[in-house]
Amino acid sequence: MQKSNTSLQPQTQQPADTGTPAPRQKKKRTAIELKSKQLPKWAPWGVAAAAVIAAIALSFIFTGGFNIALAALLAGLINLAVIFAWSFAVEGQRKATDRVATTLVTSAFAIACIPLISLLWTALERGGPVLLEHPSVLNRTMQGMKGVLDQEYVAGETSLAGGFYHAIAGTVLITLASCVISIPIGVLTAIYLVEYGRRNPLARGITFLVDVMTGIPSIVAGLFAFSLFGTIAAIVNPGAIGSAKTGIAAAVALSVLMIPVVVRNTEEILRLVPMDLREATYALGVPKWKTIVRIVLPTAISGILSGITIAIARVIGETAPIMVTAGFAKNLNWDLFSGWMSTLPTYIYDSQMRPVSPGVAAAASSERAWAAALVLIIIVMLLNLIARLIAKALAPKAGR
Repeated sequence: MQKSNTSLQPQTQQPADTGTPAPRQKKKRTAIELKSKQLPKWAPWGVAAAAVIAAIALSFIFTGGFNIALAALLAGLINLAVIFAWSFAVEGQRKATDRVATTLVTSAFAIACIPLISLLWTALERGGPVLLEHPSVLNRTMQGMKGVLDQEYVAGETSLAGGFYHAIAGTVLITLASCVISIPIGVLTAIYLVEYGRRNPLARGITFLVDVMTGIPSIVAGLFAFSLFGTIAAIVNPGAIGSAKTGIAAAVALSVLMIPVVVRNTEEILRLVPMDLREATYALGVPKWKTIVRIVLPTAISGILSGITIAIARVIGETAPIMVTAGFAKNLNWDLFSGWMSTLPTYIYDSQMRPVSPGVAAAASSERAWAAALVLIIIVMLLNLIARLIAKALAPKAGR
């Protein structure tokens, strides 16, 4: 028997030729090849700056001077045209359209901020120096104020006399009283509409009345409160209708304006609470009222407080209903149920319309009015800050 010699080296087996071409190996793409073309990050700001410069130049060319309205219009049009053309050439139509929409939204936000920033800057510019140079306006009233004192101040002989401490106290008292009236009524009404109403006839009627009350002019609310307390005063003491002008009447007028805002905001926030939370507690046998108190309200507390803050900011600057229901007062009055009271809005109006001393000396009343306006803005900002802090503290803690 013959032994066959075998090769010690491995032999590679050639694949059979099936007539079909071998598949091509895919070429690996680098990260640069997979990345689509994009404009530089500085492109939107660079184009906007160049558009502003070009618009100012065109404004000088067309009008011979600087026209802010024309420059703003030209800057917006140039910015949109350039950013769309550049993005369309580099990134494509879809991204170009997205950049145009982003530019429009950003421009609308900037335009909306212009009057707010202008108002804040004007209040700081006109009222800030008065508060810094004459802080005594914060703890003085207008009782016994005479025109000669303003004339001497304008002449540089004395410091600014008078103040609006009584208006600050009246604003705080009347707003607090209106909150005590409005917040429980508004929140409980919203709870009924969301949790118990279920679109029954009573709930539909309440919703309709809330919608109607939302559009009521503030002066109508003031007349309603004045007539209500005037009727009560006429019954208790005939002929004493003048005593109807009190701080509590002003608080009722403001509550008429405040309640629909609280109801609407609270109702929308309560509807955002997931139904699963309610159903889970019902499945465990928890009563409905306890579910609302322990689950629904803590979950929605942040939005509810935001709505209440909006309502307070809505009424704290009202002037017409306070003029009708509380009148104008120059002295400090802590009693909501007796006597006229003054608030910061009515004080500002009265100082501008009826200065203590006419003519050049009216500048003193104007300075006090601007200082009061700045204090009113600060109070509203503090209310918003306090509401956010309370909402953050009461918000349910997120689990792991």
